[in-house]
Amino acid sequence: MKPTLYLETTIPSYYAARPVRDVIVLAHQEITRVWWEQRLSLFDVYIPPVVLEEVRQGASEPAGRRLELLARFPVLEATLAIERLAEKYMTNLELPGKALRDAAHLAFACGYELDYLVTWNCVHIANAELRRQLTAVNATLGLRTPVICTPEELMGAEGEPA
Repeated sequence: MKPTLYLETTIPSYYAARPVRDVIVLAHQEITRVWWEQRLSLFDVYIPPVVLEEVRQGASEPAGRRLELLARFPVLEATLAIERLAEKYMTNLELPGKALRDAAHLAFACGYELDYLVTWNCVHIANAELRRQLTAVNATLGLRTPVICTPEELMGAEGEPA
């Protein structure tokens, strides 16, 4: 059985985007493309409705590319339990109001007990301090915290077959 993976919105967004001038974002885009093409197939990938909502935003052509990329992945069901978990994360992690969708990403990945949450959002998701707090909150709730990382961290060992 393959490890399970929650694909957060920044991943298909970086993969489908045209190259940009910002060298850091450009590097993230390239890492995402390589990871997507060489490593993504090693995982059972899941997305929630919130990712679909987010990738639909913006200009229609790029939004269409992002939706096309995601069409093959199963969509997790939004439940009352996931909504309540997101609310707990907003409160217990002291996330700002603008981070409600970030809390939802965490709730889906944790609530569905997925192995990995992959993101480039290093402010409210792939953030070392937040991961520590999330692990503590989940311990009190009896939940396992997925490995929260960037595509770069899931590139595998050097020489490992893709």
